[in-house]
Amino acid sequence: MAYDKFNILTSTAVPLSIENVDTDQIIPARFLKATERVGFGDNLFRDWRYNNDGSSKSDFVLNNPTYSGKILVGGRNFGSGSSREHAAWAVYDYGFRCVVSSFFADIFRNNCLNVGVLPVQVSAEFADKIFKAIEADPETELEVNLPEQTITLKVTGEKESFDISGYKKDNMINGFDDIDYLQNIKKEVVEFADKLPY
Repeated sequence: MAYDKFNILTSTAVPLSIENVDTDQIIPARFLKATERVGFGDNLFRDWRYNNDGSSKSDFVLNNPTYSGKILVGGRNFGSGSSREHAAWAVYDYGFRCVVSSFFADIFRNNCLNVGVLPVQVSAEFADKIFKAIEADPETELEVNLPEQTITLKVTGEKESFDISGYKKDNMINGFDDIDYLQNIKKEVVEFADKLPY
């Protein structure tokens, strides 16, 4: 399944300054029955977004019209807990293309990269600057430059670099998942196989 190509993303951001957000909070287990990667965005942070009667919780950031954008800025240790890939599906399906945090759980980070969501890990100091800038002005924009591997706080020009594997970087720039990547190099694979002595 191909995803949106990711090159340079400039967007406002939604601040979720809660630490230790686990995957059961991102997408509760009762919503894991579906096998297709669509429809999960409606239940992203379901128990934080809605009351038991289905009404919206006005004090949760995703229900606050002040904040919007394709970037979610999370607190430290984002995506901990179970390995459910549905958590990354929910983030993508909601419309986020990038999650910023000062620390990610490894499995969640990889699941995001597999579905077209770029996890950008920054220092705790830079994350704090981002939160403060958004609090001061919800229209604050971030620029996430994947080719250069930098994230910039546009209002001040401050930037940090972030790490990503070359393979995942190339896939995101091209909008590939792992199968798309293999399809893209099918000719080379066939040529290599033809040279084998067996």
